[in-house]
Amino acid sequence: MKTTRYFEEQVLVKRTYLSKEICSKIVAEPLSSEIQEDGRIRYWGFVKELEKYIRVVVLEDGETIHNAFMDRNYRS
Repeated sequence: MKTTRYFEEQVLVKRTYLSKEICSKIVAEPLSSEIQEDGRIRYWGFVKELEKYIRVVVLEDGETIHNAFMDRNYRS
């Protein structure tokens, strides 16, 4: 799994409830996904331990994780 410098230095530091493993699982087995206008891909997954939906954004290559956060507006 590849990650951006932003993900390593900003996202994981600010959002301590997240881990690379959680994000990788969501990318591997998403509940849903969509392609953004800029070509990046959004993946959503539910994390039982947190009881929250998480959105993971990957770069255009489909594998480099760039951002992740709780998505309070996601509805399955």
